Amino acid sequence: MNMIDIITRKKAGAALSRDEIRCFARGAADGSLPDYQLAALLMAICLKGMDARETADLTLEMLHTGDVADLSAIPGVKVDKHSTGGVGDTTTLILAPLVAACGVPVAKMSGRGLGHTGGTLDKLESIPGLSVEKTVAELIDQVRRIGVAVIGQTGTLAPADKALYALRDVTGTVDSLPLIASSIMSKKLACGADAIVLDVKCGSGAIMHTVEDAKALARAMVEIGRLCHKPVSALVTGMDQPLGTHVGNALEVKDAVDVLSGRTGGDLLTVSLMLGSKMLLLAGAARTREEAEARLREALDSGRGLEKFRQMIEAQHGDPHVVDDLSLLPQPKVKRLVKCGRAGYVQAMETTVLGLAAQAMGAGRVRKSDVLDWSVGFILPVRIGDQVDADTPLCELWARSEDSADKAEAAVRAAVRIGEGRCERPPLWFAEL
Repeated sequence: MNMIDIITRKKAGAALSRDEIRCFARGAADGSLPDYQLAALLMAICLKGMDARETADLTLEMLHTGDVADLSAIPGVKVDKHSTGGVGDTTTLILAPLVAACGVPVAKMSGRGLGHTGGTLDKLESIPGLSVEKTVAELIDQVRRIGVAVIGQTGTLAPADKALYALRDVTGTVDSLPLIASSIMSKKLACGADAIVLDVKCGSGAIMHTVEDAKALARAMVEIGRLCHKPVSALVTGMDQPLGTHVGNALEVKDAVDVLSGRTGGDLLTVSLMLGSKMLLLAGAARTREEAEARLREALDSGRGLEKFRQMIEAQHGDPHVVDDLSLLPQPKVKRLVKCGRAGYVQAMETTVLGLAAQAMGAGRVRKSDVLDWSVGFILPVRIGDQVDADTPLCELWARSEDSADKAEAAVRAAVRIGEGRCERPPLWFAEL
C-alpha cells in the first residue's frame, strides 16, 4: 500500500480501512516505514480523529504485531487492572494481593514511571531483592502456586505501540483520544487477561484534566473491549490531589503495607475497594458490589491480603520481612518535617507539580535511562478541604541532600494552595462504564 495515499486520506478526514491500518501498524513495528511518514499519519489522526471501528482496528493491529500472552494454564478468570496514571496511585500493590486473597488469580504485567506519574515496577523494585523480570512461563507458574504475580511487560508485546509512543512523545500527538485508547488497550489485551478493569483518572494530575474527556476515553476503551469480545469495565476517578498520602517508590510500598495491615485507610483504600469490587464481579467471584466489597474487607481485616503480599514478595526473591519492618525499605539521607506556616484551608493542589517535585528529587525519570533513588519522595498528610494552622505538618520530605530538600519544599509549597475560604473535598468518583 502507498503510505502517502493513506496519510492523504486521513488528512482529508476519511475513515481508514483495516488493511490501511495494518500497513501503518506493521510498518511501525518492523521499521519498514520511515519515522516522518509515521509522524505525519499520527498528526493526521490527532487532527481528524478516528471512529470506534478504526480505533478498534488500530488496537488489534498493534496487538498482533507482537506476542499475546496465553494464560489459559492458570485456572479461573484472570482479571487485569490498568490506571491511566497519577500521583500517589498505589492501588496495584494493594489490589493484586487483596483480590488474590479472595480467590481470583491476578497475573499482572505493569510498567515503569516516566514523567510525573509513578510506575508500579519501580515501586516493587524498591523492596530489597525483588525482581520483576520474569518470563510469561514463570508468571504462570507463580500464579498457579500462590495466586498472584506482578511483573514487567515483555519486549515482544505490542512492539508497534512502543515505536509509535516514542514518536507521539516528540511530535505533540500524545493527547489524541484514539491514540491513547489504542495504546493502552493493545498492551492490556496482549497481557492475556480474561477481563479488564480500567481506572481512568481526571483532574490536575491526570492525562485527562476534565471529567468529559476522561469519560470519552473510558467509553472508547470499553467500546474497544466490546468490539474485541473482551469484558472491559471502567471507573472515572479523581486525581486533583495525590491518591495516597505517600509519593515516592519505597514510600508508596510503605503506604500499601500500611493499608493492607489496617493501619491507614482514606482515599487510597476507598478507590482500591472500588476497583477490587469490579474485579471480583468480572471474575464471577461475587454477585453484587456489596458482596464483593464485603469479601475484600474480610480479606483485609483477617490479614490474608497482607499475607498474600508477603508471599508475592518472597516468590519474586524480595525480602518478605519488609511487611513487618518497614525500616528495611531504602532510607533517605535527609528527613525534614515541613509545616504549613499559615492558618486557613487547603483549597487546591497542582498534582502534576507535586509529581514533578518527586521526580526532581530522584523518585522519577526524565529519560528512560535515568537511575532512580528509591528512598526519596514525600509524605503529604493534608487533603483538600482540611483546616490547618501554622504548625500543622504540610509534608515530610525524604531527600538525598539538604539542597534537594530545599527545592522540594519550595515546589510543594507552590503546589499546595492554602487560603481563607472553606472548600469542598474533590470527588473521588465521577462515572462508571
